[in-house]
Amino acid sequence: MDLRKLKKLIDLVQESGIGEITIEEAGMRVSVRSSSDLPPAPASTSPLAIPEPEATPALRPSNGLVAVESPMVGVFYRAPEPGAPAYVEIGDTVVNGQTLCVLEAMKLFNELKSEASGIVRSVLAENGQPVEFGQVLFELEPVSGIAPLDAV
Repeated sequence: MDLRKLKKLIDLVQESGIGEITIEEAGMRVSVRSSSDLPPAPASTSPLAIPEPEATPALRPSNGLVAVESPMVGVFYRAPEPGAPAYVEIGDTVVNGQTLCVLEAMKLFNELKSEASGIVRSVLAENGQPVEFGQVLFELEPVSGIAPLDAV
């Protein structure tokens, strides 16, 4: 296929608002799709770039509170199964290593555990809501000297 014809096809798709066009000529098939129909391009400029491995969820101070962020993209669930009580409620005291919620990604359920002891001051995601990497899910008021529940 002549490159000029290909350029005309691309221009036609861009100018007309057509979502996609496929042309077959001399046993060669060419499809041109509008960029508005495509998913956004990855942020990395290098196609072979390997992302830096992320550690556990970041805890950062926010007005004296510790923000617990989502370590992944997924669906937020407050309880281990439908009808079960939530792992934590606002006002609950949590200890380091205690499960706060479950994040589901690709049919796998991953527990999100607290990395600090404290009192749950806010739950910032709704049950069943999709969450993004780095999205703040909980805010904890730091408290020191809390004994783990199994030490009582």
